Amino acid sequence: MNTERRAELRAAFLGTSYGTQRERFGLRDGPMGAAPPSWALGGESWAIVTAWNPEAQQRDRAANEADQRRLEARVLQSGRIFLRGVNGEGEWAEPSLIVPGASWEQARDWAAEFGQAAALWGEGARAELVWPETGGPAPEDRCWTLPLRPAPGRPDRV
Repeated sequence: MNTERRAELRAAFLGTSYGTQRERFGLRDGPMGAAPPSWALGGESWAIVTAWNPEAQQRDRAANEADQRRLEARVLQSGRIFLRGVNGEGEWAEPSLIVPGASWEQARDWAAEFGQAAALWGEGARAELVWPETGGPAPEDRCWTLPLRPAPGRPDRV
């Protein structure tokens, strides 16, 4: 992926929202207002991955759904459980899997296997974009989670 395309995708990924239908968060540069999602309250690691629209190119629903089912099976085969999530809004809203306890390497490998430009990985309120073709995050890929729509009294815990 060239530098210009990565910068374009980085801006899109950092500017969207993530989480479940009830609990949404955005990403920001600094820690002011940051708080971990409910599935990471103790500082646990987590990943958000999807199989929809590989390489950030929209494709038909049936193909996306089939690959998402394959991703679900891969996550379960790894011994992990998941919450169903949604990345983005509007035309680019995509079903995703929120995987508590996932490692950075698992996020990278799942993203690579399903042709994704990137995944999201975090520990507690810290998050970073995971680009499958790299060995680690660049400083500009590191950020904090900022609650957008908390669900008081109804957290999405596993």
